[in-house]
Amino acid sequence: MRYQIPDPYHPTLLPLLISAEDALARLDERTNRHAVEDGFRERGHFFDAAAALWVAGELVHVEDLVLHDAHMDARAPTHELTIAHSVIRARRRIWLGEPGWAFSPQGIAALRGEQLAPANAGALPAEAGPEPQSHATGNDRDLEVDDDEDGNPMAAEFAAIDAAIARSQQLLEAHDKDTLEVAERAARVTAQEPMGQLGLLFDEEWDEDARIDEWRQVVATADKLPASLGAVLLFDAWERIEPLRRQHWLGSLLVGAYLRSRGKITSHLLAFNAGQKVVRHERRRSQDPATRWSAFLEAMAVTADLGLKELDRLSLAKTQMEMRIRDRRSNSSLPALIELVLSRPIVSATLVAQHVGVTPRGALNLVRELGIREMTGRGRYRGWGVL
Repeated sequence: MRYQIPDPYHPTLLPLLISAEDALARLDERTNRHAVEDGFRERGHFFDAAAALWVAGELVHVEDLVLHDAHMDARAPTHELTIAHSVIRARRRIWLGEPGWAFSPQGIAALRGEQLAPANAGALPAEAGPEPQSHATGNDRDLEVDDDEDGNPMAAEFAAIDAAIARSQQLLEAHDKDTLEVAERAARVTAQEPMGQLGLLFDEEWDEDARIDEWRQVVATADKLPASLGAVLLFDAWERIEPLRRQHWLGSLLVGAYLRSRGKITSHLLAFNAGQKVVRHERRRSQDPATRWSAFLEAMAVTADLGLKELDRLSLAKTQMEMRIRDRRSNSSLPALIELVLSRPIVSATLVAQHVGVTPRGALNLVRELGIREMTGRGRYRGWGVL
């Protein structure tokens, strides 16, 4: 076993454990009965995705991520931006699933971008019996031509066309059969070498399935600990075992999924990476397990504090915007704009127009009436949001 479970009840961890447990409980209790719960949950996807790339040493702007998610990129998306959007999709998939779905074999396979193959995958379709012949044979066609030559002067041409169609159909069926055999051979080779041709670029002895099985054993041990301490254990094991080579960021998302499965945070998926940004890199990557665990517990407490401040900010912004539309007509588009602003870190005129269903000029008028603060210059695009 590559990962040796350290002492989870180290004396230095007890104060941090109590602080993290209390902060997470207060955040979940307040979010569950808050008026901006949906917007807070959706904004957390964007902030956590940007923070995940920041922890990995890459910079992704939240405004670019919002536009990329809406398919309104202001410039060509970078590789880092694509990865950050994958984080958002994974977070949404985890949230839409059952609380324990992310730790099931199907959940892990889906988050890895794989699908469990059906039992009869790659098999030839079952024979349904002889099919009716849509074209006549050569001898019968000759007889038909002879019979119809006197009555129809185009019979010979039609017969030639039918013969050409029959030959083409036979060639296509033979080609499809050969293609299926090639695909089956390629699938067998891929099963023996999971990375296929990319195996030349990676360590051949890196068995992801074995590493995931080892990590799942640690998860079984974490269930015997308090929720926040168990989340720290599974995250530290993920960092040390490194089950996945291309999706190492998935471990931080599983922290929120684990807290949700334990019932610690049920209102949203914890943006754990936002708290990791505050903790120094030396502590997060220390060789001492107690130092790493204390850093992760501190990151949870910081994440909860940031979440409470975000709820206060969104609540104040919602109150101010609703005061501006108090005397508006019932079919006004401003309530829909408020919902959009609360669910995105930043919005553009095009995004508002698409969401509300107005013209870009009308979107600018709605933004002006709502009094949203502009957060960008007049360069590539103009954006507004709640600070």
